[in-house]
Amino acid sequence: MTRFAPQIKIPATYMRGGTSKGLFFNLQDLPAAAQPPGAVRDALLLRALGSPDPYGKQIDGLGNASSSTSKAVILSASTRAGHDVDYLFGQVSIDQPLVDWSGNCGNLSAAVGPCAIQMGLIDPRRLPDNGWATIRIWQANIGKTIIARVPMTDGQVQETGDFELDGVTFAAAEVQLEFVNPAADEDGAGGAMFPTGNVVDTLHVSGEAAMPATFINAGIPTIFLNAQDFGYTGTELQDAINSDPAALARFEKIRAHGAVQMGLIKDIAEAAHRQHTPKIAIVAPPASYTASSGKAIDAADIDLLVRALSMGKLHHAMMGTAAVAIGTAAAVPGTLVNLAAGGGTREAVRFGHPSGTLRVGAEAAQDDHGQWQVTKALMSRSARVLMEGWVRVPGEVLADI
Repeated sequence: MTRFAPQIKIPATYMRGGTSKGLFFNLQDLPAAAQPPGAVRDALLLRALGSPDPYGKQIDGLGNASSSTSKAVILSASTRAGHDVDYLFGQVSIDQPLVDWSGNCGNLSAAVGPCAIQMGLIDPRRLPDNGWATIRIWQANIGKTIIARVPMTDGQVQETGDFELDGVTFAAAEVQLEFVNPAADEDGAGGAMFPTGNVVDTLHVSGEAAMPATFINAGIPTIFLNAQDFGYTGTELQDAINSDPAALARFEKIRAHGAVQMGLIKDIAEAAHRQHTPKIAIVAPPASYTASSGKAIDAADIDLLVRALSMGKLHHAMMGTAAVAIGTAAAVPGTLVNLAAGGGTREAVRFGHPSGTLRVGAEAAQDDHGQWQVTKALMSRSARVLMEGWVRVPGEVLADI
């Protein structure tokens, strides 16, 4: 009988954050060879989630066959002044041997504070027995600060509650998130929120008519387009787009060209290895529709419609980082997002997505040079531990690297 390396056990926590799920690890619990970034760490996370899977199901791992559930998070006590925990996010491809570290997950950001507390990464003297614990998170992928306000009851993270979030079946406790200077650079200086310097650009794509686009870097690099330019109304649900291979291929082609125009990559071929960023989203003025849950959404209750793609597919709700981009763009007069919402100045919007609605706020202003800056973006999510213990990974994953 052929001998194979036995499985290894790694402490892990499986959590829902917002409308996403992921595997959370304490950096110190990873095998020594997987603690530094690189091929060993990537191979470990791929195998834990069950990727790459040519069947697209991730049956032999903890992924759930969607971009929203094929995610990994690595946490560690922060060595950065004024921060409690370092948060590193990996978007794990389902069918390719790729872990994309180029951006953040805003939904899982809601789970970072609660998980860090339960992992013992936060000084217990800083935690109230009852009330709100303020956790300062360093988002290591993009060099940004996130402040999470986590509810505490009797010295424990409160996970149950009555906060409802469209795209999540059950109510839970609210976690408040503040994305600080989401367009700033790592040192807190003003970054290029609009990388081209324009609130609207003309996007040129081979084989396509030129189209208006808003390129923004806030929360996550995002390309906003008008739904009507694609023959859409903005009320589409997942199947309307995800069942159309030609539409998905077209969006990916446009995303690649937009990434070049934003300066994120030098050649469109590089987009295949940078699937997580930039995001691409279509916007439209308010309209009534029926959400995927069967809930009726009234045009009078929303400011605009947004449909966003993640990892090549229409998202079932809305990525948290894209929501930051939406709120920020809505606050700046003249962007496609702002125009879809009716124009003017606004500090918050409620937008319709396939699963329902979401409200996000942002504070934006022009500096002395006329450049738009955003100081913070705000939204609420919820988070809950689904399972904790050990994830098992075949030992040859480490031996073969």
